[in-house]
Amino acid sequence: MIPSTHPDAKTIARLTARMLLEIEAVHFNAREPFTLASGLPSPTYIDCRRIISFPRVRATLMDFLTCTVMRDAGFEAFDNIAGGETAGIPFAALVAERMGLPMSYVRKKPKGYGRNARIEGAMAEGDRVLLVEDLTTDGGSKLSFVDAIRETGASCGHTAVVFYYGIFPETEKTLGDHGVKLHHLCTWWDVLDAATETGAFDAETLAEVRSFLDDPRAWQDARKG
Repeated sequence: MIPSTHPDAKTIARLTARMLLEIEAVHFNAREPFTLASGLPSPTYIDCRRIISFPRVRATLMDFLTCTVMRDAGFEAFDNIAGGETAGIPFAALVAERMGLPMSYVRKKPKGYGRNARIEGAMAEGDRVLLVEDLTTDGGSKLSFVDAIRETGASCGHTAVVFYYGIFPETEKTLGDHGVKLHHLCTWWDVLDAATETGAFDAETLAEVRSFLDDPRAWQDARKG
């Protein structure tokens, strides 16, 4: 069912950040930084996959994501909702259900046997496809999914995520240069504000996280190796 309420973006960001903290999807550790997929260190880590295990949070965030996309892209802007393997698949299914649209998913690479497909489910030439994922850091990983969708003859000009890092200035340009607009619910800045307000972490940790968010590349360069 399509949500009937449409909170403003600021309220959505604040509530999303609070929910991510409440379900312990947010991890801060300045003394023993996490290693990101890029191999670089970070005092922050977000585990959006936890959302699927919390029904009230899951339902609310999927309502928020659906409302955000319809408000920003249009109410009749899409014909198909595609999830990126693997984290995007459950979120795409939930958004597709709310929007009353077909759902498909995109593999990271061809299956390797059978049809050797990257697209699973029904996607037709000319379909306007929304790519749904759990999060994005610098936007780069989305481009392969977008290209796979476009190879079917469908179009993909929008991607929606629960969480956007919001600290790498090149992200939206990377996506924009590829003809893709990003929609998101909250960023690290929203989470930091919520963590500060609720006292979820000690002051020293929050200060180190803020230092990272202010200049992530410099923070990482100082700790590489």
